[in-house]
Amino acid sequence: MANWTLNDIDWQAFDRSKVAPELVSLAKSACMVEHNGHDYARYLCEVFSDDAEFQKVAHLWAEEEVQHGKALRQWAELADPAFNFDESFKAFTDGYKLPVGGGGSVRGSRCGELIARCVVESGTSTYYTAISEYTDEPVLKQICAHIAADEFRHYKLFYTHLKRYLEKEKLGAFKRFAVALGRITESEDDELSYAFYTAHRGKDTQEKYDRKRSARRYLAAVARVYRKDHIERLVAMVLKAVGLKPNGWLGRASGWLGWQVMQFRAA
Repeated sequence: MANWTLNDIDWQAFDRSKVAPELVSLAKSACMVEHNGHDYARYLCEVFSDDAEFQKVAHLWAEEEVQHGKALRQWAELADPAFNFDESFKAFTDGYKLPVGGGGSVRGSRCGELIARCVVESGTSTYYTAISEYTDEPVLKQICAHIAADEFRHYKLFYTHLKRYLEKEKLGAFKRFAVALGRITESEDDELSYAFYTAHRGKDTQEKYDRKRSARRYLAAVARVYRKDHIERLVAMVLKAVGLKPNGWLGRASGWLGWQVMQFRAA
């Protein structure tokens, strides 16, 4: 479990003069996705229905994800007292449903599911590191540093179980790479774009949800906080998960390409 709680955050240090508007937007969106951790755990427990060891891990992981959501929510409410989390979260969970109840993995195998989780944890670890280093607001900096450390530990946790399942399923490097690439392209899926939309629509807003428009707005906001070294670290973690050398030519080329994409998004 995480070695920190909400009580460990120095909430009294909050400095409104150092709040960046773009980070308020990102915190509002992230707190809802993170707060939905128990539904993710339910899905994972269905995929690994006969693996009690992994199910225990999934439940502990979900508790930490929910704590991330609570911390980000509390900060977002300090930064924007008008933010109505309960209303936004209800709209988010009403409009976006995880694939629970199916029993199997949407990735086609348990190895595929664990690779996808490693990709997500690679992204969140570097994402919260980037925010922590981008912001001057001391409370958000502290929160995101804690979350980034948790997410990196989660990556290592899922990677450990991936190695265990690779011994059983023998999923080749090409298929592993295909799963990872598929999960990366889902950065424009309905979950993130819908979270961004529901976090920012007001009671009087008549703007209807448009996935592409919301995804563009979300990714443009995200891209501004990244540096090149964050992208290179993300790429290295993903390549390791799919069984490829992170420090070879592929890693360098992928890092360069990822940074070009981020710069385009920011522009």
